[in-house]
Amino acid sequence: MIPVTKPYLPSRKKLERLIDGIYERHWFANNGQLVQELTHRLEEYLGVENLLLVANGTLALQVAYRVLGLRELDEISGGEAVTAPFSFVATASSLRWEGVKPVFADIDPSTWCLSPSAVNLALSQETRAIVPVHVYGNACNVEEIDAIAKKRNLSVIYDASHAFGVKHNGESLLKHGDAATLSFHATKLFHTGEGGAIVFRRKKDLELARKVINFGITGPDKIDGLGINAKMSELQAALGLCVLDEIDDNLNKREAIWNKYKKELSSHVQLQELRESLEYNYAYFPALFDSEKQAVRVAKKLEENGIQSRRYFYPSLDLIDVFRSNSFCPTSNDIASRILCLPMFNELRWFDQRKIIELVKGELGALSFS
Repeated sequence: MIPVTKPYLPSRKKLERLIDGIYERHWFANNGQLVQELTHRLEEYLGVENLLLVANGTLALQVAYRVLGLRELDEISGGEAVTAPFSFVATASSLRWEGVKPVFADIDPSTWCLSPSAVNLALSQETRAIVPVHVYGNACNVEEIDAIAKKRNLSVIYDASHAFGVKHNGESLLKHGDAATLSFHATKLFHTGEGGAIVFRRKKDLELARKVINFGITGPDKIDGLGINAKMSELQAALGLCVLDEIDDNLNKREAIWNKYKKELSSHVQLQELRESLEYNYAYFPALFDSEKQAVRVAKKLEENGIQSRRYFYPSLDLIDVFRSNSFCPTSNDIASRILCLPMFNELRWFDQRKIIELVKGELGALSFS
């Protein structure tokens, strides 16, 4: 079976050496040596400040919402946040979990990211924040979204789970908004097995978040406010340091695979329009077919030949009952029904990729005559 994605496995010898150090220090959590080292190295690699490591990407979103005041602790409701329906469910479920109502605004038909004009239409007196998603690592229209937020005095939390290492106009995409969150799940380009991070614009928000992720504890005998446990462990950080050591080789191999897909399939399927001046990370290869029938048939043909693909993201989140949404997002609904992510990982062999490409082309050819 060729999987749709595969966790990157770094040098086991390096990892074992770091684990030996953990055993020697008897320190597994609570901002240990490796968590501190990974924090500094990621800030340097990504070109950002105020980065906080956390246990996973969903907690990164939830902590960011709390720190930026979307819902005060004594409030029953946290108001509303405008967000994208074309995303992984955690973008919206994390809002709902924190008592904030997700209000969905439609996406741009070319970039597949949140449409600024749709955001304007979705705003209300109850809106407290905008939560855009850098879908597949593509940059949202950060200039227009940030301008809307500034005019309305709203917080902006970017779900940047796919945007590790992405640059826009020569600078880290993570610098936009009041906060940007990352997922370090095992299937991500950079990972810690399970984990995440938040990049804050302001130092004071970082300092508050440090308290929030450690139960509100600020000293041996002091609890300064309400908090939870969202800390990254030393074992997670050890894996992350090893993955980071090899990130450039990983990126180079993924870029070659991505470009081969693009060369062979761009005349057969619609590809995502990447923003200008974008330094991409080749995290995914999403293909948009002419119809849902095509996407489903291609997925079935791949599966019959031992190849996984994924309708990522399907369904559009505005159609999910749990969010009780009155929003209607036709562009997101349409794209979600026709999208298919093809296998994308650094160990994908050329003859396997060639098989995938030939099967996609062959099925599309057969459909055109059916």
